[in-house]
Amino acid sequence: MEIFNETKCTLDKELETVRKVLKHAMKKLDVDAIFNVIIVDNDYIHKLNRDYRGIDRETDVITFALEDDKTFNPEIRILGDIYISIDKAVSQSEEYGHSLVRELSFLAVHGFLHLLGYDHMKKEEEEVMFKLQEEILDEVGIKR
Repeated sequence: MEIFNETKCTLDKELETVRKVLKHAMKKLDVDAIFNVIIVDNDYIHKLNRDYRGIDRETDVITFALEDDKTFNPEIRILGDIYISIDKAVSQSEEYGHSLVRELSFLAVHGFLHLLGYDHMKKEEEEVMFKLQEEILDEVGIKR
């Protein structure tokens, strides 16, 4: 896993925690794979959302899963990329009344689960995915 901060924000401590949380998630789910987390600003994620999803607004997290097309190599799993908007993470952490590290960790786990094929389009899927997100965060001490 690689984490890239493409913003001017200093996030060394926060991103070290995100790395720890994602390593725990990988171990919990028995996943040995390569993927990237890229921290960007609202303008960048807005363009991704518009150009690739046809939604003309910023979002908090967007994923590009490489295994979606079923042409992946099972010997070396390359899951894809998770883009997180630092602007949305900051505003949502304030809105929800928790720390920035909690919001970044949540968004990273959320994106990681999407890369693994989890979704929340149906109520049943949402319950499974959101329960797993909270378990992972709780197990590493990331509380609301």
